[in-house]
Amino acid sequence: MAGKLDEYRRKRRAGSTPEPMPESSAKSGTEDEQDNGGSGGGNRFVVHEHHASHLHWDLRLEREGVLVSWAVPKGLPPVPRVARLAVHTEDHPLEYIDFSGEIPEGQYGAGRMSIWDTGTYDTLKWNDREVSIVLHGERVEGKHVLYRAGENWQLIRSDPPADPDWEPLPELIRPMLASQGRLPASGGWSFEFKWDGVRALARIEGGRTDLFSRRGGDISATYPELSGLGANLGTTQVWLDGEIVALSGGSPSFAALQKRMHAGESRARQLAKQVPVTYVVFDLLHLDGRSLLGEPYSRRRELLERLELTGTHWTLSPRFDEDGDAVVCAAAQQGLEGVVAKRSGSPYRDGQRSTDWLKITELNTIEVVIGGWRPGEGRRSATFGSLLLGRPEADGGLRYVGQVGTGFTDAMLDELSAQLRDVESDESPFTTEVPRDRAKGAHWARPELVGEVVFKAWTDDGRLRAPSWRGLRPDRTPEELRS
Repeated sequence: MAGKLDEYRRKRRAGSTPEPMPESSAKSGTEDEQDNGGSGGGNRFVVHEHHASHLHWDLRLEREGVLVSWAVPKGLPPVPRVARLAVHTEDHPLEYIDFSGEIPEGQYGAGRMSIWDTGTYDTLKWNDREVSIVLHGERVEGKHVLYRAGENWQLIRSDPPADPDWEPLPELIRPMLASQGRLPASGGWSFEFKWDGVRALARIEGGRTDLFSRRGGDISATYPELSGLGANLGTTQVWLDGEIVALSGGSPSFAALQKRMHAGESRARQLAKQVPVTYVVFDLLHLDGRSLLGEPYSRRRELLERLELTGTHWTLSPRFDEDGDAVVCAAAQQGLEGVVAKRSGSPYRDGQRSTDWLKITELNTIEVVIGGWRPGEGRRSATFGSLLLGRPEADGGLRYVGQVGTGFTDAMLDELSAQLRDVESDESPFTTEVPRDRAKGAHWARPELVGEVVFKAWTDDGRLRAPSWRGLRPDRTPEELRS
């Protein structure tokens, strides 16, 4: 089959790429070999991990003097009955089976190419619509089938994985929550900084990153700069837990993060350059076919640290196994929100609040519902003076807990004023009494907007002492706050 590598040569310029460029076309196998499904030569294979414009894996099978190739965006399926898209690409020369290197910018397929696996294969069936093979590699072993599905191909695995206890990656895991507490006096605890950001869990499979909020909503499009985390992990399948933070002056800033939390997909791409975020990872919940929820925190952290998660937009949260007092002091010196103490032997409690994790802060943080506002004066006459706050109760009522008038930036005042107008109501949403001097002249709001404040303590009559506004929490609903 003369000219079998013509398309390969047409897409590449000799001398501009380190890829092999054979001078003559490969010879074809005989017609009998094609009819009988013979390989017409060797039976080697290679899987390349290709960090091009989009990460993908290339499966290449030696046949009739060339490497017949498919691009598999999510990598070879790890378990049976999982179909993966496979795009049939141009044949590659046999020399490509040993190729790895960096394809220069501006060249076809620009990016890093590395060998992910290599070995031999047995042919069970080979025709224009189906290729059935048994791979014998260092990382991949077993029967795989490529079959045509419309214009493209699909790749499935027929044999079960070598590990009979393999568990598929869960579709959703809910975050474990910490309780407010004091520094533990006994041993058996580890300490991490409390990051001033937004909780996010990351599901990574086939080099793709899906980010989920505390409520389980998909927030991947809001933080596009974090998509590269999946490419960094390659075929590793994981669930990670961490906090998304925005830095201002080298420290996490919840106010800066506010600009990102409300952005739509197109705006998020612009803001990713202006107000970039960092994903601070602190826990590992599932790894390559094995749930780690029941493993102790110390073991989960050990496995997490082996992943070496260090990149432009992601990092590993430091862990300290002793001297909690020193960690608390360091957090204060660095202007951080506080410390989280984690019991070393504790499992990960999916969706539960637990005293195995303790938040230790000088100030308390609480989520509240906006039930109204008082008019502003002077420079704030066009916005508002203070917000009237409530906490939803189990019976559906909204308990008044005080007002907040500090902590607002000019941008917050303008944005929040517009949102308040959209929820303005003729009736008070509070089911407990609002002090007369607070209620007089107040504008009421439907209890839909959730925000966060910090405060020193509770007063004897159930009010927030010295609260300060931190920002809206679009990732939370009033129903979630019910005690």
